[in-house]
Amino acid sequence: MKTIDEINQKIREGTAVVLTADELKARIREGETVTPEKVDVVTTGTFGVMSGTMAVLSFSVAKPGTFQKAEQVLLNGVPAYPGPCPNERNGILDLVVYGTAHRDHRYGGGHLFRDIVAGHVIAVEVVAGEQTLETMITLNQMGLARIIATRMAFRNYHAMINRSVDPIQTIFSVTGLAGPCTEVSVSGCGEINPLENDPERRFIGTGTRVLLNGGTGYVIGEGTRSSQEKPNLSVYGDMKGMNPQMMGGFITSVGPECLTSLAAPIPVLDQAALDPLLVLDAEVNLPIAGINDRTGCAASKYSEVWQGTDHRIQNDPSGCVHCETCRAATLCPTGAISPGAVIDRDRCVNCGTCVQVCPGPAFSGILGAITYEGRQVPITLRQSDRIRGTRLCAELKERIRVGTFSLTRKVDSL
Repeated sequence: MKTIDEINQKIREGTAVVLTADELKARIREGETVTPEKVDVVTTGTFGVMSGTMAVLSFSVAKPGTFQKAEQVLLNGVPAYPGPCPNERNGILDLVVYGTAHRDHRYGGGHLFRDIVAGHVIAVEVVAGEQTLETMITLNQMGLARIIATRMAFRNYHAMINRSVDPIQTIFSVTGLAGPCTEVSVSGCGEINPLENDPERRFIGTGTRVLLNGGTGYVIGEGTRSSQEKPNLSVYGDMKGMNPQMMGGFITSVGPECLTSLAAPIPVLDQAALDPLLVLDAEVNLPIAGINDRTGCAASKYSEVWQGTDHRIQNDPSGCVHCETCRAATLCPTGAISPGAVIDRDRCVNCGTCVQVCPGPAFSGILGAITYEGRQVPITLRQSDRIRGTRLCAELKERIRVGTFSLTRKVDSL
């Protein structure tokens, strides 16, 4: 049996064998027998809509004595909550911003967080008594900027289906989830998800070092609504090391949501550590819930989402039929599409909305279907991006390879 200290020593020496979850699963599918002697670390990851995300920010907006206490604050128009520290008369704001807070239907906390990390100038408006102050701020000027995820990386989230006749406006749809049982919305990265590869949380626990939105973070503990059957995590990380492409905003039929990502290393100490890492999409449960009451009504497997499907949405500008109003551009939940069937790959999360709403052949991608009550119900929206999840695994592998990321022991179990 290996130890984490021994693996960290191999990382320092440059001799550790590190595989991404995607690489390991490919070997399994090819029939290779993988043993603990052949691999030291497997990197896992997930990316998608995760509502339970907030930011804690602290920065100066005025000279001491300018105002007594901030009562209302807007950042690019997104409401922030001053406190809990009042910072009386010192001109400094301590703020909490929810990822689901919003300025309007097209811009919310997730968009703001990405803009902050990207180094964009953020407009600040402060109401303090009879005073209104306006200023500008960037990430480099903030004394503290931290993302806290209260609930993320569910081991296996629900696929959502509408069993009623009328469409339902919901965070699980861009245009409204149609019924009865005519389409399904899915979330989760399946076989590469961190908790799917460490289901007993042997290695992932309080204090585990991870990548949160591409920057170094740490697991706080269990997330809200976590259970033995459907565990999830609470995580925090400094925004100053994050990657804007690994986070952002996502527009649903009821307003903006937040995109958040996580990558975690799993040390392969022995066969018991390796066995869960051998899981494939066909073995990973995908519960199905009715959107009407959010209760489970059936089950599928993640192979229906991620095997035999197109992880990347393709675009062909020559197939654009030049509509007066481009529905793909108007409805793209990340603002990744421009008229003429142009995709900004830095923003596209391969959700499939453009494939559904474009009347021409400009966008294509096989999203698959879920087996429900003996028939195939087409997947029309993916709120997780397997491509970005895989990229996160590769990024973490590279950091381990060059020695800038070492493994930590958890200090408490979940």
